[in-house]
Amino acid sequence: MKIQKTAGALGAEISDIDLRSGLSASQAQDVRQALLDHKVIFLREQNLTPQQFLDFAHAMGEPVEYPFVKGLNDYPQIIEVKKLETETVNFGGIWHSDTTYLQEPPMGSMLLSREVPPYGGDTMFANQELAYEALSDTMKGLLDGLTGISTSAKADVSRTREDRLRTDGKDEAPVDHIAEHPVVRTHPETGRKSLFVNIAHTAGIKGMTDEESAPLLSFLFQHQVKPEFTCRFSWTPNAIAFWDNRSAMHNPVNDYHGFRRVMHRITLKGDKPR
Repeated sequence: MKIQKTAGALGAEISDIDLRSGLSASQAQDVRQALLDHKVIFLREQNLTPQQFLDFAHAMGEPVEYPFVKGLNDYPQIIEVKKLETETVNFGGIWHSDTTYLQEPPMGSMLLSREVPPYGGDTMFANQELAYEALSDTMKGLLDGLTGISTSAKADVSRTREDRLRTDGKDEAPVDHIAEHPVVRTHPETGRKSLFVNIAHTAGIKGMTDEESAPLLSFLFQHQVKPEFTCRFSWTPNAIAFWDNRSAMHNPVNDYHGFRRVMHRITLKGDKPR
């Protein structure tokens, strides 16, 4: 198994490994350590069946169902993330950490590319530990005691779900989720601090008026995605991206109108941020 960094900030590509035959305990540990070290890992040429993809997810954590979209038949933990040729809005097309509006946001998420456009459709990632470390000591001191309020109903991200809810939404009426989490969370495995706000879901700061929190959040939303904190992944067929939702954000770039892009996604259970 070879590990090659893809950017200075985060990201590594793992090669010489075939997930179709499953992972040994030591291999699973090495892959999991690579995730902790690099925040997002990439594995190409993994032509997996849904069961093999789910087996890989089980080796990394506990797969859980996504709140709004139905899973595949027989595989409820695997959802399709797709944009069709006729659509102009892409699912989750904004910088975010996944479902931070849940009481226990996911540990991580993984995507497996099934159909990719001839160009475009890259995914960007941003290291939130680096973003926190780059702040002044005064700003760190201000943020360390604050609590962010996340909601699933922010308008910009709600629009990115509309096409999928119309075609693949769960039968029950959609529920608005709200959760409170530290603006700066401590990683439960590494002990490192990272920013844990995002423009898609963070709507305010507990104990502040909207007028007070808006400029602070606006600064953080711009700061946390500076180019020096990011990497960018160009998809090929049968590639996997697996990111640590506790310390990285992502943004699927919507630059391939007129082409189809289909991914399978699995979400892994997390814990309550502290």
